[in-house]
Amino acid sequence: MRFRFSMPASLIVATLALLISLGFWQLDRANEKRAIENQIARANSGDVELINSVEFLKEKEYYHVRLQGVYINDKQFIYDNQIVDQISGYYVLTPFVLRGASNAILINRGFIPWNGKRDKLADIYIEEKLTEVKVQISKPIKRLELKASEIKGDFPVLIQALDLDEMSTIAALDFVSVVGLLNPESEDGFVRQWEPYTGSIERHIGYAVQWFLMALVLAFIGIRLALKQRKN
Repeated sequence: MRFRFSMPASLIVATLALLISLGFWQLDRANEKRAIENQIARANSGDVELINSVEFLKEKEYYHVRLQGVYINDKQFIYDNQIVDQISGYYVLTPFVLRGASNAILINRGFIPWNGKRDKLADIYIEEKLTEVKVQISKPIKRLELKASEIKGDFPVLIQALDLDEMSTIAALDFVSVVGLLNPESEDGFVRQWEPYTGSIERHIGYAVQWFLMALVLAFIGIRLALKQRKN
């Protein structure tokens, strides 16, 4: 009888340990994200740093920085299938060649609604002159294959997803592996409602609560089984 009970008891204990460890792992992840959030908040609370190094940009995700360079007007991209405030439209992505460098960074200048006119783009012209911009650095996630649409001439090119390698080939520019989200107060932009960094802290805490609740339920079941076996 003891042997028959020891097997499920061992399984319950092992599963209980696993659930509890998963819960604490999610709490650790939440603490890591919270630390990153605090670090970014402190970094963005002072003077906005002027970045001259292309390599340094890759280490500045979610940070607000200043860049000096020149926009490239004739090699812009239209990032289609975007929704802002339940309105469909597109983002305008403009190459920005950093001063003293051969690399370029794509600047997301904001959102423009289609307004039922998918065959006609808004005026996205920008003057090619030395300028300084303030941006938030973001690392794009490739979701779909790049797809170009026939929009008058070669540029602006309509894309369905951010594929910087393919876009570099199309534009004949060496794009840095990040995108700059143009500051809402900066000129030469459109609608900009960028999401602040949250790091999914609440999500990790929610997962932790779920694992702990499952462990609690399993522990209750185990105790009931143990009591029932003891009576027998």
